[in-house]
Amino acid sequence: MEAMDRRDVLKLSASAGAAGVLTLAPVDFAAASDSGADPGSGRGAAAGSPPPGDAAPLTRTLTGHLPTGAADFVHLPLEVPAGVRQIAVSYTYDRPEVPAGVLGNACDIGIFDQRGTDVGGRGFRGWSGGARTGFVISAEEATPGYLPGPVEAGTWHVVLGPYTVAPQGLDYSVTVTLTPGDRGTTPAPDYPPEQVPGRGRGWYRGDCHLHTVHSDGKRTLEQLAALARAARLDFINSSDHNTSSAHPLLGPLAGDDLLVLTGEEITTRNGHYLAVGVDGGEWIDWRYRARDDAFDRFARQIRRAGGIVVAAHPYGTSLAAQWKFGYDNVDAVEVWNGPWTPDDEASLLTWDNLLTGAARRGDGRWVPAMGNSDAHRDPDVVGLPQTVVLADGLDRRSLQAGIRAGRSWIAENAGVRLSLSATGPQGEHADIGGRLPVAPDAEVTVRLEVGGVPADSLLRLLTDEGQVLGRALPASGVVEWTTTASYSSYVRAEVRHPAPAGDTSGLPGPVAALTNPIWLGRG
Repeated sequence: MEAMDRRDVLKLSASAGAAGVLTLAPVDFAAASDSGADPGSGRGAAAGSPPPGDAAPLTRTLTGHLPTGAADFVHLPLEVPAGVRQIAVSYTYDRPEVPAGVLGNACDIGIFDQRGTDVGGRGFRGWSGGARTGFVISAEEATPGYLPGPVEAGTWHVVLGPYTVAPQGLDYSVTVTLTPGDRGTTPAPDYPPEQVPGRGRGWYRGDCHLHTVHSDGKRTLEQLAALARAARLDFINSSDHNTSSAHPLLGPLAGDDLLVLTGEEITTRNGHYLAVGVDGGEWIDWRYRARDDAFDRFARQIRRAGGIVVAAHPYGTSLAAQWKFGYDNVDAVEVWNGPWTPDDEASLLTWDNLLTGAARRGDGRWVPAMGNSDAHRDPDVVGLPQTVVLADGLDRRSLQAGIRAGRSWIAENAGVRLSLSATGPQGEHADIGGRLPVAPDAEVTVRLEVGGVPADSLLRLLTDEGQVLGRALPASGVVEWTTTASYSSYVRAEVRHPAPAGDTSGLPGPVAALTNPIWLGRG
């Protein structure tokens, strides 16, 4: 097998305009034989392929080698003839041993149809990352992660994503089978409704970062909905990686007790972010890095499609999960992702610094916090944590408005109750996400009330200076503190569990609940 020339790889990567792309020579399924193909180019010999007029399936196996430093995405073009009912793809790649601390081989896969592979274009037909070794697409149905629809004639592209490549390189083999036949009929999508009727202004609990078998999760859509109901959530957001394939199937999962939003987790090579509550069927591309200056384009796409943009787990510990796009064009940041861990502590501190920066600017613009479970499989807990949003109704627009305005707090489960308020000397009043418009020297009373947490919990109030009050949970569940707007630009609350026994880090214990701030002063 011939290795690709590294200089050619880099040349093609630099010319792609977004994430690096390498496009190999096309494979023509209309030809009777490719027996003379060069395997190093990504072309393979025919595997018992009949002439195109026969009704038997057409199969090609494509092999190749990718060196370390190969492009982010490798395109394998397929010249698909007319009269194909189904396309099936399977792949393998080698996993050689590597020394400790050295990245081994990991290769994702997906496919784009005859409409092309342009970033943000219309050709997307599915992506399974590294969660599957194969997939099938026809008009009637498709493997989860992929979009059903006719297999039209033209140039399709199997896309490999060599996430990491070992020093020895990566050998791959991709087998494609085209089955002739009638094109078939694609079922009409059944998107979920945008509101639950009859639900007025109130606090609603939701989890907006969830995965199923439509990406790398192990739960079906039905199992996810059942777990959301068991967790006493009011709303959830579908957020499988890099695909909208679940959207047309979500309608039957919604009900008078559960609002289901359609979304996506966009997993770029420089961080992940959530599209929360986009129009059904909307797909957001992920094939770019921070250096490509593409993020703002896709943030605008999400908002045009009726969604909001949330930076996910900014200090995620997996490769490429750390957020590198900045916070100027996000609607919220996920400061708490799953069970509380040190990366959440780092996210919380970064977010608090963003609040201080907003106080310095004084323009009223700030980035609210939210929390989500990022649940994939057992034993991941749906609703740990959950964002509790004050909204005018249980509907997409009202919930998004509440999240965007910061009228929300985060809890580890539905049993946690919390309220935070600030009151001025003339009866002025503000709640979470609001502003108390008082003079700089006016006395402000901050009141935190908590219930449904363990008796050994610690209540904390924090301002731009840091912690200003730390107190064991009183029997009443209520603490009050007095300040002024000149002393405190904002105040927010945390409820913490005790630090684990033997922990010498000096960090407080895991969070049980935390709030967005109340802003003090006339701004």
